[in-house]
Formats: sequence, C-alpha cells, structure tokens
Amino acid sequence: MSTDKGCMKLSIVIPAHNEEDCIEHTVRGIVDTLSGHAIPHEVIVVDDNSLDRTSEIMQRLSAEIATVRVITRSPPPGFGRAIRDGLCAITGDAVAIVMGDASDDPNDLCLYYDSLRQGYDCAFGTRFQKGTEVRDYPVVKLMVNRLANSFIRVLFGIRYNDMTNAFKAYNARVIRAISPIQANHFNITVELPLKALVRGFSYAVVPVNWYGRKSGVSKLTLRQMGRKYLFSVLYVWLEKHLVADEYPLPDQTGSKADEAAIREAGPAD
Repeated sequence: MSTDKGCMKLSIVIPAHNEEDCIEHTVRGIVDTLSGHAIPHEVIVVDDNSLDRTSEIMQRLSAEIATVRVITRSPPPGFGRAIRDGLCAITGDAVAIVMGDASDDPNDLCLYYDSLRQGYDCAFGTRFQKGTEVRDYPVVKLMVNRLANSFIRVLFGIRYNDMTNAFKAYNARVIRAISPIQANHFNITVELPLKALVRGFSYAVVPVNWYGRKSGVSKLTLRQMGRKYLFSVLYVWLEKHLVADEYPLPDQTGSKADEAAIREAGPAD
C-alpha cells in the first residue's frame, strides 16, 4: 500500500433512514474534517427509503459539495442492504462506514486513515478503552453490547472488544475479498469485520469516541436483531472452522470481484 497521502482516496459510506435532523451535520462534519487534513475523499450517502426530508437535504448537499454523492434505494429497506449498495459505488482505495446520526467522531476517520496508510488492511475502533469518550449510551443497550462482544471474543479467541460497532474502515480489496456479503440488516456490522478476521487480514485497533444521538430515533431494535446477529456470528464461525482453507491468502486477493456479489442477499432476513 502506498504511504503517500495524496495517492490514497478514502470513501465514506453513510446509510441513512429518516435522518433529516442529523444527516447534514454529519456530512458537513466529515467533509470539513477530511478536507482540513488534505485527505482525498468521497462521501456516499445511501438514502434507505426515507419518509422524511433526508433525500431532499442530501440532494441539496450533493449539488453544493463536489465530493458528496447520493444513492436512493428502492424497497425493501435494510441497513445491510444500504451498506452493500454503498460499497458497490465506492471509487476509493479504502472505505469507512459511518452512521448518519452523528454518533461517530469525524476526527477518528483521520486515525483510521493513518492506520491504513501504515499498511493495515483494516482499522477497527474501540469505544471501550482508556481515553475514549462515550456519551449517553442507553444502559440496557450497553449491557447487551458488552455481553455480545464478550461472546464473540470467546468464540473467536480474540482480544478486540468492540466488534459490533459499525464504524470501521477497510482497504477496498478487503471488501472485494469477503464478498458476497450476506447480511441485510444491522448484523452486517459483525459480518464484515469477522469475515476480514477469518480471511487473515490485518487490523489496527484505534480508540474512538461515540456520542448518543440528539434527535431522531434509533433504527436498531434489540429484540428483532438478536437472532440475526447470532446467525451472522455463527455463520462466520462455521466458515472459519469448515472452509477457511478454501480462501486465497490476503496478498492474493487484489483482483476485482463481481460487484453484484456485494449486494447478493443472504439468508439473514
């Protein structure tokens, strides 16, 4: 990987469903931060069947800011489907997935970018490390999060403690190598990093901040998503133990995969 900042373009994929109160702040914060650090970038906002003014706001921003693009999805909706469509549209050498509710700190994208420039295949943030700032995390969700991540750590024998966080960055060749991506919903947040881990890609762990949303409604419902998360975790665990030897080594995955494979729906509905 090149260590020349000017040679590495970072794509940002933001899935957005009914985020009219947050999306402009989120996008402007990312563009201002990356531009201020002279990081070549594009921001792809995937409007996932929003019923509010999200699409209108994003069309205005894309007309105003050259590095912003909008993808408007048709039904059925789905957080994972939106991310897959965004991943198919990237033109950068690397990609970061960012939430549309302003919960992720744009400054942390610069830390991810630096890790990827250093040669890591992935940059995984952790909100649960000394020196990080986590604000207004709902207590019940925090407890479930800690239990889920402990389960994943034991199952896969890893030390990393924030696998369920969507906010991560990947070299573009990693995304091609782990396709087809199966998850249609929030369980994509564990499928992507676990597949990268099982396929042998390297990753840096970066301390990141997280801020609870100030407006709008969270789209993640624990009761509905629990079984989908479990499916994705066990699916990748079985892959690790049954067919991992069939995949090429990371340094052999540079060829471009069929983009349709990224969108391919799986049995995770």
